Amino acid sequence: MSVQNTKLGIWLMVLTTFIFAVQDGISRHLADNYNVFMVVMIRYWFFAAFVMTVASRNAGGLRKAAATTQPVVQVFRGILLAGEVCVMVLAFTLLGLVESHAIFACYPLLIAALSGPVLGEKVGWRRWAAVGAGFVGMLIILKPGLRVFEPQALVALCSAAMFALYGLLTRYVARKDSAATSFFWTGVAGAVLMSFVGIWFWEPMTGGDWVWMAILCVTGAAGHWTLIRVYEVAEASSVQPFAYFQLVFASTMGVLVFGEAIEPSTALGAAVIVGAGLFALWREHQSKKRQDRAVAR
Repeated sequence: MSVQNTKLGIWLMVLTTFIFAVQDGISRHLADNYNVFMVVMIRYWFFAAFVMTVASRNAGGLRKAAATTQPVVQVFRGILLAGEVCVMVLAFTLLGLVESHAIFACYPLLIAALSGPVLGEKVGWRRWAAVGAGFVGMLIILKPGLRVFEPQALVALCSAAMFALYGLLTRYVARKDSAATSFFWTGVAGAVLMSFVGIWFWEPMTGGDWVWMAILCVTGAAGHWTLIRVYEVAEASSVQPFAYFQLVFASTMGVLVFGEAIEPSTALGAAVIVGAGLFALWREHQSKKRQDRAVAR
């Protein structure tokens, strides 16, 4: 078992969010020129190879990593995440990085709201208040009456909902399966799905874009590796708030690289969502501490 080091975990989480922000920028560039399904398919091929390499080097190898009593849920998780990646990359091309990530930041609140019906967890009024505040932030960004019913404004929200469900199912399977098993099925199931879909949308790529594709694949694997290290060295409740740095990094890239503008409503709405999300995470942390004290007694 790794020694707990919260400070290292925080820095690794910040690094992870930076890597994922770079990955999102490259994804947007490639998806502007090539079919989204093909881009995600190639990315998943490398991801699956990385997952299988990691599994084969651990004790028990691939057989142990693949062993699960919940194959249907594990496969569905992998398929759901692959679909979410496609939807989010599409959002980048429609809305840009700034607005997409501002909306996507609501996913922790969706997890808090859905943890009751999906996992049977108790959701108190304070967390419901945080969810309500996050919804207000969403309305500020989406501008009711102007854009709220436009498909472009709902694509990122759909991605956030899919990722929230993926997170809840990850919690669910963790009751019986190890993190290594969930990681294995995430990569393999997603790669199989994207191979069936993406191969029909194959397009020839230029040499320069193959370089960007290679960087995308490497950053994807690197981001997942650093994320694994984060949770090896620190508790999730201690480092999760720093995941919001991805919004900062992605927005900066959107402005500096793609010439996007940060509208006042987007900045205000994102601030409300992040504030509500941090409060929900703090309440979850406090609840866990009370449960731990009760067990200790």
